[in-house]
Amino acid sequence: MKKFAFTLVFVLMIFLTACGNKGYKNVTAEDAKQLIGNNKLIVLDVRTQEEYQQGHIPNATLIPLQELEGRLNELKTDAAYLVVCRSGKRSAQASEILTDNGFIKVYNMTGGMNNWRYEIEK
Repeated sequence: MKKFAFTLVFVLMIFLTACGNKGYKNVTAEDAKQLIGNNKLIVLDVRTQEEYQQGHIPNATLIPLQELEGRLNELKTDAAYLVVCRSGKRSAQASEILTDNGFIKVYNMTGGMNNWRYEIEK
């Protein structure tokens, strides 16, 4: 019986680990600001062109979510990316697309530009 319980717990732990966010890391706007300042990473904005023009993080690269899969060849799989949208939902989807396609350093900014209280470009 103990063997069965141990096996069940082990399988459950593997299952729960596999149900995670597939390799990207969620970060707050504050964490994102530090990452931008401390590391060489690319800010990838996945909003629409119109949203981007209303204000974006300085030097952000725009690739709208609906275009991302078709434009992955424009990105480097070994680069670090901070993925940003308006609220964090599209950036989470984009982060999953990136990690599913072999990108290993992906940060999703939770809360998106709604929580960004720092410098923006227009």
